[in-house]
Amino acid sequence: MKLPIIKHLTGFIEENDEDFIVETIETLESLTEVPSLKDEELDVMGELISNMYGALEVHKMIKEGSPKKEALNNFMQRVLGSIDT
Repeated sequence: MKLPIIKHLTGFIEENDEDFIVETIETLESLTEVPSLKDEELDVMGELISNMYGALEVHKMIKEGSPKKEALNNFMQRVLGSIDT
């Protein structure tokens, strides 16, 4: 996951609607089922999907009252904490 991408996507959600991200995730998840895709292509799609789910989670925290910067930092700390275990 990349914080700049999650930050950008969070801004996109704020300006537009989270439904755009949800529908994009659904589209990408469907595309991962194409049997002729190479591993590298699947990796890219997986990274995009992860960042979009991260942006949705950050947006949820913001809607619950967290400042944007705090929500981003808390989310990334959670991600890094789950990697360490």
